[in-house]
Amino acid sequence: MCHTITSRPRRVCEPDTVARLAEVSNIVGIKEASGDIDQASQIRALTDSSFSIYSGDDSLTLPLLSVGAEGVVSVASHLVGDQIQAMIQSYEQGDVQVARSTHLKLFPLFKVLFASPNPIPVKQALKLQGHDVGSTRLPLVSSDAELDGAIRSVLQQLDLL
Repeated sequence: MCHTITSRPRRVCEPDTVARLAEVSNIVGIKEASGDIDQASQIRALTDSSFSIYSGDDSLTLPLLSVGAEGVVSVASHLVGDQIQAMIQSYEQGDVQVARSTHLKLFPLFKVLFASPNPIPVKQALKLQGHDVGSTRLPLVSSDAELDGAIRSVLQQLDLL
């Protein structure tokens, strides 16, 4: 069964449903974006280790790695892909302190990129870096001055401008 979580408007499949789907030969993984580490833990417990779990939230990548995820479907990677890759590799190699340090360094970016519906903030960040990424399409609108300032501030803090 799938349902909507009321505190976070996301469609979520129950772990038992995901486990049944994992038995289908051409379903090899899931983007776990419920925001719920318990959900990811239950999915990992109910599925074979060959079934891939990817974080759907940049800010939850490191915590989800600890319960069996193996990567991320990332928004922030458009800006800091090498650093996210290094964080995951550090974790996999057992260097949790380096992984944690990278996560904490990038955490403000993760948060600002979701301060408004995706892809509004990441498009603005890329524009600030000089990339021609076009505008958002309706029903989305461009970011406002407050969000633009927040994005610029985080990019400057991370030496991305």
